[in-house]
Amino acid sequence: MDEVLDKINNDLRNSLSEKRYKHSLGVMKKAEELAKIYNIDINKAKLVGLAHDIGKELSDEQMLQYVRENNIEIDNVEEVNVGLLHAKIGADICKKKYNFSADMQDAIKFHTVGNENMDLFAKIIYVADKIEEGRIYKNEEKMKELQTVRELAEHDIDEALLYEIDSSIKYTIQKQKLIHPDSILVRNKLLKERKN
Repeated sequence: MDEVLDKINNDLRNSLSEKRYKHSLGVMKKAEELAKIYNIDINKAKLVGLAHDIGKELSDEQMLQYVRENNIEIDNVEEVNVGLLHAKIGADICKKKYNFSADMQDAIKFHTVGNENMDLFAKIIYVADKIEEGRIYKNEEKMKELQTVRELAEHDIDEALLYEIDSSIKYTIQKQKLIHPDSILVRNKLLKERKN
């Protein structure tokens, strides 16, 4: 485990910008904290938290080339918003380079827009990515929302996830960008589960 963590750490230090690398370390730390709260595998949480953005800084052209060369299926929203592909690419890289298990790959794959088939582990990685300590916003309202998600995450991961997805959808609408249908599907599932 430590050997793989060191390898990922070295790979990221050499391939990501300083800002993205620090973010990855922050997500690893937050994923570890949440894993302890929700009693899931801490080592896996640290590995995935660290590696989740491994494909983030590829150019749009590199991302499109990667998905073509590796037969990764993309949808019509990802064709327009190519940056979303870093999640699928990251999962594929981690499978091939570090032998990540299927649930670890899914957690990386789902960390951008969510997925209705997210397990507890994937939910923790999604939320950790959004609330790590280094994440700050200039907008006061966004900072209040961030603080709310941080507080929710400590006792109810589903509520934290729902709140974050609502916030993300609102932001996407304000920016007049496409909303990925997976975000809506996971939101609806969480709302239905809350009523049961």
